[in-house]
Amino acid sequence: MKEKTLLATTITAIVLSILAATPLVIPSATQFATPLTGNGAPSGQHFNLNLIGAKTTNCPQADGSGGNVIFVPLFGTSKIELVQGTSFAVLDNNACIDNVAQFQLPPDSNVTSLLSYTVWARVVGTPGGHGSLTTCATDPATGDTICSMNQVITMRTKGQQKFVNVTSQLTNICFLNTTTGGTECVNLFDPLFQNFFWSYNNQGQKILQLRFYPVA
Repeated sequence: MKEKTLLATTITAIVLSILAATPLVIPSATQFATPLTGNGAPSGQHFNLNLIGAKTTNCPQADGSGGNVIFVPLFGTSKIELVQGTSFAVLDNNACIDNVAQFQLPPDSNVTSLLSYTVWARVVGTPGGHGSLTTCATDPATGDTICSMNQVITMRTKGQQKFVNVTSQLTNICFLNTTTGGTECVNLFDPLFQNFFWSYNNQGQKILQLRFYPVA
């Protein structure tokens, strides 16, 4: 299967800023009324997911489920398959050996087309390293892999690292529609595509933290 990875036109720098395409679902002004904390994330209940970069010798030797951790290679690209469900859960926590893990999460919008949760990210651990996280899926019509034009670009610098909002990048796929010639965005688990996943290219980052906050 030929993989078609589109060039990024807007990227997110976790230590700098977010340059995101307009998401398919536009939230109301009240959805982001929750005040941010000192670490940059909203306050309140949330689900934690830690992508831990590890040398192969330090990774689990078998797949596991549950918890809040997915082990990924310290250097290399991992595929985190996304499974639609009613809650957040780690289904396969080990991408060190076969470069594939699984994470369950709900659709990112409800029947009223409002966001049901937001996603926030930051890198912690020993300073150094960089990476990218991209939402991808399979086009059932061609069998090609389509990756979003929008990525989360991560860097671990010195000092306190703050969370930034990466909801659009991790819950949408924005791609070039070859029929219309324009850019089109679809939500996570849209029937236009199949086999959604995050492609995580880690280059020396110890811990990439993701937090999922429900939207009231």
